[in-house]
Amino acid sequence: MYNLRYARIGQSAISRTSALPPFPPRRVAHGFLEPRGFSQVNLRHATLQAGEDKSGHISTEADEGILFFDNVFPLRLKWLLRLPWQTDKKIGELMKRVNGPSTSKADPVNVIKDSKTPISVTDVLPRFKEGGAFVKFTYGPGASAADVEKTLKEYMKTARVHPWWNPLQRCRANLVHGKPWVEDLYRLPSTRLKVEFLPAEPGLEATELGQEQLYTYFRPYGKLTDIVSQPADSKVLPKYAFLEFTGTKRAVMAKNCLHGIIVPESKGGGKTGTLLRLSYEAKVKSNWIKDWLFNHPRIVIPIVAALVATLTVAIFDPIRTFFIKTHITRSWHLTDYRIYRWFKEQASDILTFHRKTQDDAGMEIIWDDRKPIITQIQSWLLESADTFIIVQGPRGSGKRELVLDQALKHRKNTLLIDCIPIQDARGDSATINAAATEVGYRPVFSWMNSISGMVDLAAQGTTGVKTGFSETLDTQLGKVFNNTATALKQIALESRKKDDKDINLSDDEYLETHPEKRPVVVIDNFLHKSQENSLVYDKIAEWGARLTSANIAHVVFLTNDVSFSKSLSKALPDRVFRQVSLSDASPGAAKRYVISHLDSEGEMTEDPDNPGQKLTPSQRRRDLFELDECINSLGGRLTDLEFLARRIKAGETPKKAVREIVEQSSSEILKMYLFGQDETNGGQRKWTSEQAWFLIKQLADAESLRYNETLLSDTFKGHGDSVLQALEQAELISIVVAPNGRPRSIKPGKPVYLPAFKRLTEDAVLSSRLDLAILADLIKIESATIDKCENELKLLGSMPRQPEEVTPRVRWLLGKVGSSQAKIEKYEVESGMLKKVLQEEY
Repeated sequence: MYNLRYARIGQSAISRTSALPPFPPRRVAHGFLEPRGFSQVNLRHATLQAGEDKSGHISTEADEGILFFDNVFPLRLKWLLRLPWQTDKKIGELMKRVNGPSTSKADPVNVIKDSKTPISVTDVLPRFKEGGAFVKFTYGPGASAADVEKTLKEYMKTARVHPWWNPLQRCRANLVHGKPWVEDLYRLPSTRLKVEFLPAEPGLEATELGQEQLYTYFRPYGKLTDIVSQPADSKVLPKYAFLEFTGTKRAVMAKNCLHGIIVPESKGGGKTGTLLRLSYEAKVKSNWIKDWLFNHPRIVIPIVAALVATLTVAIFDPIRTFFIKTHITRSWHLTDYRIYRWFKEQASDILTFHRKTQDDAGMEIIWDDRKPIITQIQSWLLESADTFIIVQGPRGSGKRELVLDQALKHRKNTLLIDCIPIQDARGDSATINAAATEVGYRPVFSWMNSISGMVDLAAQGTTGVKTGFSETLDTQLGKVFNNTATALKQIALESRKKDDKDINLSDDEYLETHPEKRPVVVIDNFLHKSQENSLVYDKIAEWGARLTSANIAHVVFLTNDVSFSKSLSKALPDRVFRQVSLSDASPGAAKRYVISHLDSEGEMTEDPDNPGQKLTPSQRRRDLFELDECINSLGGRLTDLEFLARRIKAGETPKKAVREIVEQSSSEILKMYLFGQDETNGGQRKWTSEQAWFLIKQLADAESLRYNETLLSDTFKGHGDSVLQALEQAELISIVVAPNGRPRSIKPGKPVYLPAFKRLTEDAVLSSRLDLAILADLIKIESATIDKCENELKLLGSMPRQPEEVTPRVRWLLGKVGSSQAKIEKYEVESGMLKKVLQEEY
């Protein structure tokens, strides 16, 4: 009988764990040890094994041998060793529980018992990361290790022993011929083995085995797919070869059975023999799909760009359309719910100090004055004409309030787009964000434009082909407005029902037949700072043209610019626009507006002269008789009237308030048009101070100038039209257009500017300084004329003979010189007088 030897920790290949107490061996009648499974043998966890005395090897005596069993543990669970929170001890304990002797017939000790092999198992060394185990055994006299291997392999082949967790693959066992290296390094098995040829003893020479010899040694352990010898010109030592097995378990079996074997001379190992050292070689996986994708960027990158665009449209466009619809229909606006309005009304009744806001005070008077315009716009919105509605008027004339608060007061589904934040945005990303905010377009990935631009630039530099990832501002604005058009059309068709009389009509025919169902798009501040960048306005105009042409929505433009037709005619060249021009309020309406502002927040008090009679704040004022004269000077601009009402309410008399407003306007004119820099054009004015002063001085005398007569003046020679248009954009003047569209006359930009012009011309020092600049400019012009004429006379005088035909030309040139000289002398006299004023006065 053979006794089972128990090794101590650090003294043998097996060490006991604290969780498993030692089990004594039990003898049986057949003369071999009754196996108890791994739980009955002192187990050592897979990656903690380091051999006897931690030497990495297993020593054997004359009557001892080592068997290696594979398929004992699931080899595919080796990835658990990669987890940082898992320890080898935990994995080993788990495997002992699930792979006990009562459940696993593939337990090596159970297999040896069932095969009735006359050996005694002394140690069992599980190898978790290799999915197998080493079994150290002893055999009696008259037996050999080869006979034990043969008997055991025949039994396992006949019995078809397989583990319970893998019924398709059977277990195998082979005798270890070499000296296995029991290491606990983190080296996972692979199908590829590296065979190094070393001398049997130090100082001797090793012989490189050929492929046939390697095949003879390794083929019994499994099918080989390839044997690669070291290149003949390689100087790497020691010499090596690579063997590729069809499966990892075959490579594991070969490595553990042949590692450390010495090939004798009879089998090609040389005179002194050759030692084989085996190790796992990580196999480089070739991915032909990935290689093809990276090697063909000209094909792959455009396809990827198309796929990304398709996915973006399929996923995000419905979401964006939904948000645009909620923005237009105000589905999530709390102030539009009935319960909110009810609570607001109740709170207004309880809070007795609630008053009408000052901004709303008196507006009813202005609306009554403009009732025909409001009615006209409302009638246009009920018609199916596919053209624009344009409301033009100067700043402060109440265009936005007239359209939104009056003409569209009871109309649902109104979209307001303010062009100021879009045009004032700096950079493409900011412009896209501003446009998306105006229409409710979200989510917005404007930051992706910068990244995609860099990717596109890099790809173009490497492949020479544009990927299409990056998009221009024009394209991205087009996406925003296209989604908005889709949302507007869905809103227009929401009220359509299956039982309608015109259910047979198409969507376009239905919208054309029912213009009242279309939403209204109001584009405010159109052509604001259009001289800086017209791309945004061109895009909005084109989009508005598509909306009106397809009967999707009514489009209303609100603009201060009188030249709007140039921009809008590009989008709708074959349409006549429906235009409304807002002028200033009439004197009677302006007076009532100011009085209503005075009475908006004041309390009625008792009249001391008539007890029992209540007086409003305006009735208590004794200076309102001045209001008629002040309004005639101030004009009917709403912003100026509101400013006047606030000053009067603060305690000033109407005349003093108007005087202060005129003084403020004079300072504004000096800063913006005469002395300061024009910030709207980057500090580069399109007019000179002399040209602006010429208009101020002329308008202060005449109040209205002929447009073409102004262009004939010497001050506006050259680019007179562009200068006048720039001054109109800056609101110094306003150009009155004739019914046929040509400019007819020039007026002050605001009514309050007329008294401000007069106030400026009354300043002798200021007038003298600016007049002197105009005269200097005129003298320069006349001097240039004289120089030109003298040069031509010099040329004519250099001719050897004077033809008679030249005589009229010479006389005309001499006349021009005389006329210009007379003007210069006149200007010099006037300049002297002006200089005297500047020298005498402050």
